[in-house]
Amino acid sequence: MFNKVYVSIKNFIIDNYKFLIVWLIIIVLFFYELPYVIYTPGGVVDLEERIIVDGTTKTSDGSLNMSYVSLVKGTAPMLLLSFIIPNWDILPSEEITREDESVDELLELEKLYMESSIDNATVVAFNKADKDISISKETHNIVYIADEAETDLQMYDELLSVDDMEISTIDELKEYINTKSVGDIVTIQVNRDGKTRDCQAKIYDTSDGLKVGISFLTTYEFATDPEIEVTTKSSESGSSGGLMLSLAIYNAISDDDIIKGRTIVGTGTIDALGNVGEIDGVKYKLLGASKNDAEIFLCPMENYEEAIAVKEEFALDIDIHGVATFDEAIEYLQNG
Repeated sequence: MFNKVYVSIKNFIIDNYKFLIVWLIIIVLFFYELPYVIYTPGGVVDLEERIIVDGTTKTSDGSLNMSYVSLVKGTAPMLLLSFIIPNWDILPSEEITREDESVDELLELEKLYMESSIDNATVVAFNKADKDISISKETHNIVYIADEAETDLQMYDELLSVDDMEISTIDELKEYINTKSVGDIVTIQVNRDGKTRDCQAKIYDTSDGLKVGISFLTTYEFATDPEIEVTTKSSESGSSGGLMLSLAIYNAISDDDIIKGRTIVGTGTIDALGNVGEIDGVKYKLLGASKNDAEIFLCPMENYEEAIAVKEEFALDIDIHGVATFDEAIEYLQNG
């Protein structure tokens, strides 16, 4: 029986080897990922359609949009297209991933960043609008461990305390670490797989001060009045939409109209205190905004000079404004 099957398979391969070779080449070309990614100009997301307050969405003249970058995996056909299509730029995968991290793993981590970004945006907007928000739980997940860190911590451990002290922000962790000395060991209690564990981390010196070589991300559980829902798509990830989400949520829950009939696009991270942070890929986000007829482009102050250079290089007809905080963005949109 086995011999008959073997002979049948062998004869099929002999009779169809050219066809099989062609299909093998096609599969390799279109599905085998080379160690590169391609950044392309993205598009915009109208955030008013994503913010649901007490079951309804708010409709305004104009629009408030989040810009995004399109990331294409480095298959052979896509890499060839990047040499033909303007502003399709190739980067080695190692420039956007950590050691031993795949692009897929990076995208999964970016989903956690997006969840945290939505939470921060909600906290900031509700506080600014003087609306009720009650935080019942904060969760701090470790999302970065430096190569030089001497620790038994693991990615996604939930940080509970450092030397028996509750730590709520990365700045609080930095402040505490800088009260210690090089070589000191701190005990970091975490929740891992539902079990409480005591881990250790050794303090070392860097040009930016003392460190233990970790960073964490905070998400919240909360109740709000009015009730709010922010909808997302499975393909979306990252924290760079935080600024625009906070503005859209504020516009949806307050009587203030910060859109004023304009097409506003922007990018930038946001923390729970309303600080706006630097992002990557401002070139592609600005080009995508211009393609969608944006009148105003908001970006972090750290990205402002680069955005201006892109505007001049491509002769874009768009007003670019850099902001360092949520309040600065609100003030600009209210008075602009």
